[in-house]
Parts: sequence; structure tokens; C-alpha cells
Amino acid sequence: MTTSKKVSVIGTGMMGSTLARLLLKNGYTVTAWNRSRAKLEPLAKEGVVAAESAASAVAAGDVIVMCVYDYKAIDSILRNKEVEAAFAGKLLIQFTTGSPQDARGYASWTKKLGATYLDGAIQVAPSQMGRTDTPILISGEETVYREHEALLRIFGGGLTYLGNDASAANALDLATLSALYGAIIGFFQGARVAEAEGFDVARYGEIVNSIMPTFGEFLQHEGGVIASGNFAVSQSPLSISVEATERILQHAREKKIHTGYPALMAKLLKAADAAGYADEELASVIKVLRKEN
Repeated sequence: MTTSKKVSVIGTGMMGSTLARLLLKNGYTVTAWNRSRAKLEPLAKEGVVAAESAASAVAAGDVIVMCVYDYKAIDSILRNKEVEAAFAGKLLIQFTTGSPQDARGYASWTKKLGATYLDGAIQVAPSQMGRTDTPILISGEETVYREHEALLRIFGGGLTYLGNDASAANALDLATLSALYGAIIGFFQGARVAEAEGFDVARYGEIVNSIMPTFGEFLQHEGGVIASGNFAVSQSPLSISVEATERILQHAREKKIHTGYPALMAKLLKAADAAGYADEELASVIKVLRKEN
């Protein structure tokens, strides 16, 4: 457990401000900096110290928590001699969304400066932060993670540590976002089906929420199938989904609903069927996705 109670937050948008408030609530001395000074004013009124520059923010904290728009913004803030000179002995916790290569680059950058690095991917909205079940992916040197685990749990109790490779959090963020956006678009497509058939969309949302845990269990099983390489039918043969996605597409055409998403689903399942995977587990569609487009 870290003994440091001095943390600086760089980037005070909705998420960064939430992180700063959680730290303040838990007894930390919090310094913050943002390119737009106006976004610092509400935090300053609550007890956060408003730094005059990014370099002074880095100098003020033992741990630097960063949450800005993208890695281009990070470069413009951190890649200068004044800031770099202040980083020795510090820990940079990076919550900015980026690529695995971005994370590797900053892990190397901090090491050269005599600092340490953890990369994190927050999996929820600002309003869901600070809960015991808030999911956050973390990667980087394990000894550093263990030393600062208590601090990280202030942001969310559902920590998943992914190992020493700093790029892992960003890699898994891409993977989980792929699942999330697929589910979101699928949900919206379903809302249009409900509308077209005169069903209350709010009630549809309640039903989807109630069955999501079972969907999660099924997807976990399919992940195990892919990892094992054994695609013998164990839960759901691919042939069933070929028919189901075609039925969804046909309904969209009949009701004049946008066909982009159902057409994509049907196309992928047809490709798997054509490749001879109909009598294998649904997860065998991964073999289609492994091929270059």
C-alpha cells in the first residue's frame, strides 16, 4: 500500500474531475491542471489545488493521474523539458484511451525519466466511478501495481490486473469496447424492432437488462471454446444463428428498418456456413474473422 497522499490529476474533463473528487473525498491532497482554466474552478472551490502549469502539477504530486482526450494531447502536455525534469521518482497512472503501442511508448518514456508507469482502462461512465464493482483494467509492473492498489481502488473496486506488459490494458480495452459497441448497436437495432411492432421500448430495455447476465455467461463459454480450439457443439450450433440472423435481416427489410447491422451479422454467419462450420459451435465464426478482409 502506498503511503503517499499527494496526487496530481492532469485533465479535468468529466472523468478527470470525478477522479480528483474521489481522491479528495478519501483524504488525499489533490493538485490538478487542465488546459482550460475554467474547468479547474469548480474543483478549486472544493479544495483541489489548481496548478499554474502541467510541470507544477507534476512537481506537486508523488502520483500523477492523467485523463485527457488522446495521446496527441498527452504529447503536447508532457513532451517538454520542464515537465520531464519534474517526473523523476513519480508514478504516472495513465487513464487516457489509446492503442497498445501508445502505452508501450509511455512506459518506455517514464522509465527513461526515472519514473514508473501503470496504464489503465476505465470501463464505465463518470457517474459509475468509485463503486465496489466499478470495472477498471490495469497493466504495468506488478510491484508498482501492488504498492498503489489501495489508491486505485478509490476509483473502482472491480480492478482487473493484466500483467507486467503495460500495453495489456489498452489491448483489452479495444477488445471489450468491440463487444460493448456491438451490443449497443444491437440494442438500438432491437429498439427499432420494438418500435416497428408497437412494443414499449422502455420495457424492452428492462427485459434486455434482466437477461444480460445469462448473455455474459454464454459469451464466457464461447471465449473458452475459442481458447481451447475445440469447436465441437457444446452450447449452440452455428447453423441456428445463420437462420436467426437471416430472419432478423428479413424483418428489417419488411419493416423498412435500417439494414446495415443485421446485414453485417447475416453476412458473417453466411460466410461461416459457406466455410463448412454450420455443425460446429457458434464460436467457430472466429475462424472467419481471423482471415484478412
